Amino acid sequence: MDDTALAPRNDARTDSPAARTALVIGANGFLAGYLIAALQRHGWRILRGVRDSGRELRADQRVADLARMTAPRDWHDTLRGVNAVINVAGILRESGEQTFQTIHIDGPLALAQACLDTGVQRFVQISALGEPADGGFIASKHRFDDALLALPLRAVVLRPSVVYAASGSYGGTSLLRALAAFPGRHLLPGDGRWPLQPVAAEDLGEIAARAAGGDQSGIYQIGSPRPMSLREYQLAWRRWLRIDGSGAVAFPESLVSLQVAISERLGRGPVGETMWRMLRRGNVTAPDAHARLQSDFGYATRDLAAALAATPSQVQDRWQAQLYFLAPTLRLAIVALWLISAVAGWLTPATTIEAMAAHSPMASLQPVLLARATAGLDAALALGLLFGWRVRWMLGLMGISVLAYTLAFGVLLPAQWLDPLGGLAKNLVVPPALAVAWVLADRR
Repeated sequence: MDDTALAPRNDARTDSPAARTALVIGANGFLAGYLIAALQRHGWRILRGVRDSGRELRADQRVADLARMTAPRDWHDTLRGVNAVINVAGILRESGEQTFQTIHIDGPLALAQACLDTGVQRFVQISALGEPADGGFIASKHRFDDALLALPLRAVVLRPSVVYAASGSYGGTSLLRALAAFPGRHLLPGDGRWPLQPVAAEDLGEIAARAAGGDQSGIYQIGSPRPMSLREYQLAWRRWLRIDGSGAVAFPESLVSLQVAISERLGRGPVGETMWRMLRRGNVTAPDAHARLQSDFGYATRDLAAALAATPSQVQDRWQAQLYFLAPTLRLAIVALWLISAVAGWLTPATTIEAMAAHSPMASLQPVLLARATAGLDAALALGLLFGWRVRWMLGLMGISVLAYTLAFGVLLPAQWLDPLGGLAKNLVVPPALAVAWVLADRR
């Protein structure tokens, strides 16, 4: 797509919002960045709605805690000087006070009612394409959509199919890209027959920006011009990543359903039961949806091939896709190594430890007590990493501990460097592995 396609058009559908201010709710999320970029291209000043973390907010930030701001008066200060609100906030799973009811209904409805109180002219809701029967995520999104459109407010609801971006990915789209990039053959959930109409995040952002400055109203379904199967979607990404081979390994639906159910119970994983139902149902728009978008917004979404062709892949894209499964594997390997070290420190007989330290400076340092204590530290770090508690802190402390072990034993027991099974020499690999895991721990 050329630059003119992304520029605001001088027609009746999109006004010129010079010096206007848009408040983006959920501004730290993956999609929000693309919406903000499009709004800025259209000349909007951006305020980013973020949860109050106790720190001082930047000049372009406003407090926007959907879980706690459930009365219209809670939003009045946040809406000061705002002309349009774009809500892209959402959760795929409930956790604590972050529930579908509060995040998708109560908080946004209070915000919409506050817009009426304060004279905010426009509300754009980023919803999702699907059926309420698919699960709580979709059902709650659609309940708010209906409540929003019942208010005397200029509002637009955008319901996209699967949203992707060539410049990055998050959640389920990261998983699909990783499946497409698997070495040898790409991996398919089921037989890949299910249809979808994927939409580029940049296109969704452009439509949202036009909606913020336009006079449209109602619900708009957003997808590519034509449906494509999941298998075709995967192959398109594989070609874009420049990975050879078009063969696929299809995993039975029952096996995928089991994995999804386990992930749902654990509250982890990029695809929950709702997303899995949506995928199998087929995530496609109404037959007239594409033409209606073009007519009302003066903009047509692109098909996947055209969007990917506009952004050629680089080696970093292949790294990101193929590290997707390696990152958790590396973390589990580190956990296993530290647990084995802990068990060895606890179970190795005292006589063996004393014999190893004999005739060295270690003999005067109570080596048995030292071994048991460091084993406890290893176990604590391993369990912290396993359960995801302050992951980067755990990895950093592991790095410090392994460097300390290596330095201490290397100086006090230098014979360990020449151990025929590797001994201390193997520790040279561990710090870089920990550093890679530390980098990969940043998921957003």
